[in-house]
Amino acid sequence: MSFSISGRVLPVVGSLLLAHGAWAQAKNPLPSFYTTYQYTAYTVYDNTTSEPPTEVRGVGGTLTLKPSGAYEKRFSILLPSGPKYFRQDGTFTLNGDSIRFAFTDLKGADVQRGTFQYSPATQRLTLTILGYPVGNKGVYELVAADAATQPTSVPAKTKTKAKPAKKPRP
Repeated sequence: MSFSISGRVLPVVGSLLLAHGAWAQAKNPLPSFYTTYQYTAYTVYDNTTSEPPTEVRGVGGTLTLKPSGAYEKRFSILLPSGPKYFRQDGTFTLNGDSIRFAFTDLKGADVQRGTFQYSPATQRLTLTILGYPVGNKGVYELVAADAATQPTSVPAKTKTKAKPAKKPRP
């Protein structure tokens, strides 16, 4: 499924993950990988135009990845005509840094492919969805829901004034 914003076709459905390093080659990803993520950004790369990538505003929703290989996507975009909601349930498989999402929608069975990058330290996930025509893509930024509620920086320590040393008594 796709729709147009400002004359550009956006590959909206599906979520693909970009991976890095030795983790990407692991057969069993880190337990923290399987969680619920919040969408924080969506950028569309359209190679049919010389325009720069489009940073889509008003992105929201969640993506839940389960150890069983099932996923639940609840994605929304705020359009000039109002919010557009996408609900997708299916299965995903990992192979190195590639991911494959299989689901069924009103048009029937479908598959979307791409790559993923996951940072265990920050629990951030970058998803790249391969689009049409070949070369186009959508890049999603997500953060684990529990990480999104944690402060992003550690508060600075409060400076305390050093007490002057006591003079020894004569």
